[in-house]
Amino acid sequence: MVGDIGIGGDNPIRIQSMTTTPTTDVDATVAQTISLVKAGCEIVRITAPTLADARALGDIKKKLIARGIRVPLVADIHFNPECAMEAVKHVEKIRINPGNYADSKAFKVKEYTDAEYAGELARIEERFTPLVLKCKELDRSMRIGVNHGSLSDRILNRYGDTPEGMVESALEFVRVCEKNGYRELILSMKSSNPKVVIAAYRLLAARMSAEGMDYPFHLGVTEAGEGEDGRIKSAIGIGSLLNDGIGDTIRVSLTEDPEREIPVALEIAKPYQSKKIPSPSRGEEVGAHVDNFYRYFRRPAQVLAIGPVKLGGTNVPRVFVDVTEYGAGIQKLFKSSTDVVPEILVWTVASQADLHKLQECWKLFGGDTARCGFLGRFQTLDLAREGMNSVHATTLISDRLVSAEERTANFKEFIRAAKAANVSVMLESGRCHRGPLEPARNMLRGIEMCEKEGHHKLLLTWTLPTQEELIANIRLAAALLREQGKDYPIHLQVLEDKAPSPLEGEGGDGGARIAENEPPTSILPRKGGGSSIYAASVVFGSLLCDGIGDSVQVGGMPDPAQGLELAYSILQAAGARVTRTEYISCPSCGRTLFDLQSTIERIKSKTCHLKGVKIAIMGCIVNGPGEMADSDFGYVGGAPGKINLYVGRNCVEKGIPSDRAVDKLVELIKTHGKWVDPSAGFSESL
Repeated sequence: MVGDIGIGGDNPIRIQSMTTTPTTDVDATVAQTISLVKAGCEIVRITAPTLADARALGDIKKKLIARGIRVPLVADIHFNPECAMEAVKHVEKIRINPGNYADSKAFKVKEYTDAEYAGELARIEERFTPLVLKCKELDRSMRIGVNHGSLSDRILNRYGDTPEGMVESALEFVRVCEKNGYRELILSMKSSNPKVVIAAYRLLAARMSAEGMDYPFHLGVTEAGEGEDGRIKSAIGIGSLLNDGIGDTIRVSLTEDPEREIPVALEIAKPYQSKKIPSPSRGEEVGAHVDNFYRYFRRPAQVLAIGPVKLGGTNVPRVFVDVTEYGAGIQKLFKSSTDVVPEILVWTVASQADLHKLQECWKLFGGDTARCGFLGRFQTLDLAREGMNSVHATTLISDRLVSAEERTANFKEFIRAAKAANVSVMLESGRCHRGPLEPARNMLRGIEMCEKEGHHKLLLTWTLPTQEELIANIRLAAALLREQGKDYPIHLQVLEDKAPSPLEGEGGDGGARIAENEPPTSILPRKGGGSSIYAASVVFGSLLCDGIGDSVQVGGMPDPAQGLELAYSILQAAGARVTRTEYISCPSCGRTLFDLQSTIERIKSKTCHLKGVKIAIMGCIVNGPGEMADSDFGYVGGAPGKINLYVGRNCVEKGIPSDRAVDKLVELIKTHGKWVDPSAGFSESL
């Protein structure tokens, strides 16, 4: 319990945020807290870097109660145990960071003996125990919030800058709490890298299970940034874990006004708020086939050529775009000077007229010399055979053609024709009434039939109506394929919700029968829109961070350019393919020493053409210089009006006046050979 708000158990996923006003400006902090509550925020965090800030929390609480606002408050504590002892008198929850509450982080190189390590733990226990006892006395809760960028020297030197180190950092503090009979705990494992976030929380869940612990989790991707990029990165890290059944309260960290975080958090959490619907991706059946949930490795896949574009192997994930309705208008997608261009053009063919349009488009783009590949989604086998000369790959819906015996002959005939024409085939599996994980097995049946006909140029994909079903089936299929020694590449697609589904209502094994009282949650709205960002980010990000996925496609957008941009943005946020500059920026709080939003705009205006360069922009160093290790350069508030510049985790220039700091950052980038002139552009070979 955090005040009157329950976290964990059967409670819904709770939504949190943090004020950005100076804490000692009581009226401003009260006003922003009320604004957050009106937006839907259930728990509000406020920073308390000094004793004056900690005391101000009491005045803030009194003014909120006087206005009828009883939202639980959380004091955010770094470095100063004395501030925590004062703040705990006034708030319902204390957040402490194990990396800096009673520890150092100077990145000293030292090998600790077991005795020395035990001595450090005893010192930490001595400093931490008074807060534990005070929380127990006052019936307060506590978040033990580990940050990837501020792990202590002791943890770094024994465990390295790893998810294992993050987990152990938290558990050391949990054991002190349990030793004193205090268990009102919430745990978090935050990083700006979604892969690290996912691995750390999964590992923590496993370690806690082994030790008989069941504390709730607070999820977040720290310093996610702003705009669409910040939303995508948050959806990947938070949504992927919620899909795993991990997470009880969330905070989306955007470099924007905090009220803007709440709708994003609500949208990410929405598909997972119902505890009554079992998730197929949480079942033992999927987990039993997956080797390691705690380490990233890319799934090995054979190389497949679709026209001039190669996917699988060591190639970056490729981007497909459905251009059925746009014809020659898609030429504008290739006029961009950036690397964000379509690589495989998808065309749905349901009639001779559609086939004629596809052939004209193929000729328009150079025919056999086109720089992009063409994939035809054919509705009938006859049209598919006619179109073999115009496409580089074609699609078979395996449920419709494989499962029903009367269609087996047509399937074999088609595969023989595809093999003769040297055309790759994308096998597509949809929902099946036999069970939520049957689409994974249907795919293996389709593969077996193709292999019997001697055709091995296959790309695998699924079309399913919910995020959970899609992720679960692809994970299971990838694991089953590995067990069988098959390495066909996998295509990730989130398409427009169509009603009714082409499989709904069919009989036989291929029919998708959906109970009348269980309408599926659409992955995308009919006409595209904001929610598609989160759904596609969760699906693609979750699988890409598991190392699964050799190509991606977003559907349901108003025009193909939007789907194209979104696909590349998700690939970048998941660390799967870099096509632009990446910015790591904190969401601001009362510690921030400059205006983050305007500063980010100025930095972006001068550096947004530096593809592949990572720049961290932080209001202060509270999350630790370790967060700089994930970036090339850092721009950090050092004092009011003063900026410190970093290269990696090392501070190289201090106390730069803020009006000169952006120019100095550009100079630093040039000095380290990362600068290119805006006119030089950036290209990547297909």
